[in-house]
Amino acid sequence: MFLPNNRIFVSVPKSSFHSLVNQSSSTMAIYRTKSLLTLAKSPFSTSITRRCSSSIIPPHFEKVGFIGLGNMGSKMANNLIKAGYNVAVHDINLSVIKMFSDKGVTIKGSPMEVAEISDVVITMLPSPSHVLNVYTGPNGLLNGGNRVNPWLFIDSSTIDPQTTRKISSAVSSCALNEKRDPWVKPVMLDAPVSGGVPAAEAGTLTFMVGGPEEAYKAAKQLFSSMGKNTIYCGGAGTGSAAKICNNLAMAVSMLGVSEAFVLGQSLGITATTLTKIFNSSSARCWSSDTYNPVPGVMDGVPSSRNYDGGFASTLMAKDLNLASTSAKEIGLNCPLTSEAKDIFTKLCDEGHGKKDFSCVFRHFYSGKDEL
Repeated sequence: MFLPNNRIFVSVPKSSFHSLVNQSSSTMAIYRTKSLLTLAKSPFSTSITRRCSSSIIPPHFEKVGFIGLGNMGSKMANNLIKAGYNVAVHDINLSVIKMFSDKGVTIKGSPMEVAEISDVVITMLPSPSHVLNVYTGPNGLLNGGNRVNPWLFIDSSTIDPQTTRKISSAVSSCALNEKRDPWVKPVMLDAPVSGGVPAAEAGTLTFMVGGPEEAYKAAKQLFSSMGKNTIYCGGAGTGSAAKICNNLAMAVSMLGVSEAFVLGQSLGITATTLTKIFNSSSARCWSSDTYNPVPGVMDGVPSSRNYDGGFASTLMAKDLNLASTSAKEIGLNCPLTSEAKDIFTKLCDEGHGKKDFSCVFRHFYSGKDEL
């Protein structure tokens, strides 16, 4: 997994991968055989096998490289493998690399090595600096000179639109080793996701996609192997813009709902009662009916397990910083963005960065658990 705090990407020495690579090819045949036998026994084997058969995958999508195997990326890569794509992966976390190697998946020691054997490369990384380094740094995806093998690059990281457009320009300035009709130059799609780890695992993510519309249409089958919704947003950077706008609205919503719950508790109304009112009136929203921040009100959400799991406050603070920076660059006054950013930054500074962002109810507003 790529490390936070703007540490640069580094390639793991090839020697560290040697034994894993030797295991990969022999294990792959066994893994695929077992998968097919399992499918054959299923009452749904006909439809599933048809979906997983490589014969329905267009030739220019068969070989997919995946870089960034964290909580989200590992699940997305697994779904591509299940769908029948020939996947090669890279990450600097050797334990997660071993997990994929044990399933017979091809592993590579650097992004450049992934690019050399891939038709399409997908990246899922923590921050703009990581994405820039993986694309343009030493041993990066574009470091093989002016010519590249992949015709399509897809970045599903949550980064600012400005960085996305910079990388997109760098991709389009390259030439293809081999023309892929109708593509004479490589293209990039920014395709951040919504839905979190559960949706990544279930293959029900929503993709917000920016870039050439023709490339988006061509890649829809690839997206459908990892998600259930794909929404085309416009040109390069619009997918990234949509994601930071979505997360801004999510943050402000959570703050508003948490503040209202605490006010209600202070005025003698239980959070359970307020939740029933919110969810049957105009205050209803995702933060009240699906991701309630008050411990004891809703099962199966981070607030029910001491705010463990979910979407970390550090990530929310990062995304709000991206939104704030983008607003400043275009001269737009966004007071709620600034306030939300300050609140979540304070949460992180006080040691709650690894907790789900809904912990703002307890750790910023000092809300009470529902008994």
